[in-house]
Parts: sequence; structure tokens; C-alpha cells
Amino acid sequence: MSSDDNLIDFSSERSKRIHDLHEKRLNDVRQAFAQALPLPPGKKKKPAGKPKKKR
Repeated sequence: MSSDDNLIDFSSERSKRIHDLHEKRLNDVRQAFAQALPLPPGKKKKPAGKPKKKR
């Protein structure tokens, strides 16, 4: 009466849950840093080009 459709791979489910917990903790830390050290709005850095050759 058992079916393969009802089987659960506990290792994959556990890894998904651990990933979700780590992702939540990472987002919490990001929010804490954003509150403690807000980035100044506005100026964006100009991308650095190739350095000029010295002769």
C-alpha cells in the first residue's frame, strides 16, 4: 500500500530548511547594518577605465 509518491527525502528537506534559516539570518543582519550605517543617497561611483600607459 506504500507509494513512492508519499516518500519524503529528509536530507533535502533539512537542507532547504537550513538554507531558509540562513537566508533569514542574513536578511536580518543586512537590515541591522542598513539601520546602523545607512548608505548616503546620490552619487554613484564612476567605473574605472583602463589605466593610461606611462611613457
